[in-house]
Amino acid sequence: MVFLMVSYLFAGFLLISPLFVMAADADPIDDFCVADLKSPIILNGLVCVNPATVNGNTFAFTGFENAGNTGNSLGSAVTEGFAGVNYPALNTQGLALARLDYAPGGLVPPHTHPRATEVLYLVKGQLFVGFVDTNDKFYPAYLKAGDVFVFPRGLVHFQFNSGNTPAFAIAVLNSQNPGVQLIANALFGATPTIADAVLAKAFGIPASEVDIIKKGFGA
Repeated sequence: MVFLMVSYLFAGFLLISPLFVMAADADPIDDFCVADLKSPIILNGLVCVNPATVNGNTFAFTGFENAGNTGNSLGSAVTEGFAGVNYPALNTQGLALARLDYAPGGLVPPHTHPRATEVLYLVKGQLFVGFVDTNDKFYPAYLKAGDVFVFPRGLVHFQFNSGNTPAFAIAVLNSQNPGVQLIANALFGATPTIADAVLAKAFGIPASEVDIIKKGFGA
């Protein structure tokens, strides 16, 4: 009888368990795990340094003091604050940071973060931002200094400097490694290339135009 009750409970759990599945970083099991960026070991996360070598300064980050170089075709720059790049104290904390700089007219082009929600705080300037949901509804907003905007996890979004002066923002993402996929690059700059016929049909344009766009992405 007890076995049957346990079996029913287990079966019920299997039925409802998908409701509790969440795509997020695992919870840390220690107070902290400062990443050892010199370790050759590859795993789902980063190896920790010896806690005895850690002090208060380990948890400070000065990588956002200087503006990024916006002298490029997009007029924007992203400076990372990632556990595996330059901020090892973020290891296992489920967070990643970025400083974003925009020249007037600068654009962070449409992209997604498959593993994270992004919260953007505009420090200086003004931005036109927005995202598109899975029903193709567009949610735009104009931001001024001091405003905050949230881009939901995995949805296509962008930021554009709509002002006449440089802009500067800080982004916080709730994943140690949020991932980024630039939409245009993924489609027109993929390796090996996606067939022209596929992209022509998807965008309703001639294959000759697809080829021209691909060349712009080095494909």
